[in-house]
Amino acid sequence: MRFTCEKALLQNAITTTGRAVAVKTSIPALEGILIEAIGFLRLTGYNLETGIQSMVNADIQEEGTLVLSAKLLGEIVRKLPDEPVTVSSQGLTVKLDCGQSHYTLQAIDPDEFPELPHVEGENELVMAQGNLKKMISQTIFAVSTQDIRPVHTGALFEVENDSLTVVSLDGFRLALRREKYQKNLGDEHYTFVVPAFALSEVEKICAETDEPISITQGPAHVLFTIGETIVVSRRLEGDFLNYKQSIPKENKINVVGATRDLLTSIGRVSLILSDKLKNPLRCTFRENQLFITTKSAIGDASDLCPLEGDGGGLEIGFDNRYLSDALRFAPSDRVRLELSSPVTPCVILPPEENDDSFLYLVLPVRLKAGD
Repeated sequence: MRFTCEKALLQNAITTTGRAVAVKTSIPALEGILIEAIGFLRLTGYNLETGIQSMVNADIQEEGTLVLSAKLLGEIVRKLPDEPVTVSSQGLTVKLDCGQSHYTLQAIDPDEFPELPHVEGENELVMAQGNLKKMISQTIFAVSTQDIRPVHTGALFEVENDSLTVVSLDGFRLALRREKYQKNLGDEHYTFVVPAFALSEVEKICAETDEPISITQGPAHVLFTIGETIVVSRRLEGDFLNYKQSIPKENKINVVGATRDLLTSIGRVSLILSDKLKNPLRCTFRENQLFITTKSAIGDASDLCPLEGDGGGLEIGFDNRYLSDALRFAPSDRVRLELSSPVTPCVILPPEENDDSFLYLVLPVRLKAGD
């Protein structure tokens, strides 16, 4: 093998694919990056759950394949001068040259590196990278971190009615984002669940542009194609909660407020709370205002936030972090809050009733007399 590549291009590919490298494994090759010079340069990281593969523009002088330690290779390339990098090998002995810097490394046999799953497309969806990037970032925070129901450690992708809906939930809250796709090469309606780790990597790779990303659903895996990079992930199996039945309908209280004002009021009151001093927020929805109070061992706090609409004096408790997260990720300057009773969820929606682009649901916390 022998190839020459610009340092910045090589470093970026190592960083991207290296995030899928296994940290602790009985297969040493999985702690490395597979480097293939086969008419083009291709780098692959794979942890048997998620794989990331990137194509790199390089001058291939001699074809070959090898595996190098991802951690060591990343550290070496990061500290090299900003000049072209030449990598050559004889057997498993690898030389790396850049300017006045020279390294000789021992590679791992590429035959020990497991093959990345080939995803046969049952359904394929194309949409703007920027839209999917926002959809993931605005829902992934609500993915469950508990393994009680593994299917909820990922986000549901649902293709229906010319739109893609992404839903995540953890038993205390639900986050939903919906956007139109550009093209659907498959069934009119289908669903699959993608693990949070893979989604996090897709979000990092996606650019905030209208350039396309292709999402291919296979029998056991899902493939994201983003320019010269692909992410392959196993699908999570199991019955994802019927989220449509979990969203309360015909809520009798309907108020609208500025997202920033709501976050500011919650933030002020939450200053006396911490992980050790955890008490719920007591939220009283009055006419054209929300009164928020809380107490902890170090004192109490209250704040008023202006609203539009009459809350009828409803008093309801919320976890301050869950309520803040929903408002923080809501992609709108103003939100509509729908409520019904102290024991039913709060639904956070766009202010316009015909807009279904996002929905956040936060379960209430039971208030005690001293809260």
